[in-house]
Amino acid sequence: MKNCMIWSVVLLAMAGIARGETKVPPKELAVDLGGGVKLEMVLIPAGEFLMGSPDADNAVTGYARPQHRVRITVPFYLGKYQVTQEQWRAVMRRNPSYVHASKHPVEQVSWQDCQQFLDKLNLRQGNPAGKFLLPTEAQWEYACRAGSTTNYCCGGDETRLEEYGWYDVNSGRRTHPVGQKKANAFGLYDMHGNVWEWCADWYDEGYYAKSPADDPRGPATGLARVRRGGSAYGPAKNCRSSNRNYLVPRESDLDLGFRVSCVPAE
Repeated sequence: MKNCMIWSVVLLAMAGIARGETKVPPKELAVDLGGGVKLEMVLIPAGEFLMGSPDADNAVTGYARPQHRVRITVPFYLGKYQVTQEQWRAVMRRNPSYVHASKHPVEQVSWQDCQQFLDKLNLRQGNPAGKFLLPTEAQWEYACRAGSTTNYCCGGDETRLEEYGWYDVNSGRRTHPVGQKKANAFGLYDMHGNVWEWCADWYDEGYYAKSPADDPRGPATGLARVRRGGSAYGPAKNCRSSNRNYLVPRESDLDLGFRVSCVPAE
């Protein structure tokens, strides 16, 4: 009964968004995965931002250019935290992670593994108003920036990054429990570092030059999928809001996880 009550809030909120109603949906949701494990999600408002890095930024390679304006036209929910090992286990009944720790982000999951998780989650919850997905690359960067225009959500250099993310300088080259650092302005934790995060899009280093302005979804085909955010094992530059990286969908790594989005049905 408790699970049904929690999920009914999600259904009402997302159905209202899909119908174009002006009623403001809840800013946060908690989806019960069973056994006392919950998936907390934050509402990300519609808006627009400059995606990518400016030409004057010599510290990045061309695949984060050209910087271009993107509009996110529909609000969406995004995981407050990276998916943890206990959340993965609650849905998948196993834990593939290199280091087992329930509150740490799940890692060593491929893009294909994430699709299986999302399929099971959607089947279990039975959400007719929308479904759980990986965020698009544009949604991810928009959520990571949270209104900022600098390299990180907290400024243009590494001075304050240690307050917001785990990377090689402060991590001891290991993952940490989610939510220990400061949240960004949207209330999201660990958008910088800890583990890389899979996105929905195929990767194309030239995509920005032809990306649509509204709700880009990436190229129609490709060989690798986008991952974002950097990790506890790498340098601060990998954690930049605009930094792009990729991996083939069947591969996994000990510093690669994900977070969940929920969008209204089309």
